Amino acid sequence: MGAVTTALIAIAAVALGWCTIEIACKPCLEKGREAIDRNLNPDYDPDDDIDTAAAIRAPLNPDYAEAAAASSTVVKAV
Repeated sequence: MGAVTTALIAIAAVALGWCTIEIACKPCLEKGREAIDRNLNPDYDPDDDIDTAAAIRAPLNPDYAEAAAASSTVVKAV
């Protein structure tokens, strides 16, 4: 009878541990499962996720000096 009780306690501990991990890591696990589902889907095209119009028109080397000059105030010495 002791072996059956030990086995039931071990099974309950594994089940509770699994539930704890599922609850604690839910956002990470959901993202991972979504990624796996996307990769296993034969109709999924990764190019559809990217907004190509915005990516093509974005400057590669934006000029941050112009933005900084426009927002700063110029102080003149008298």
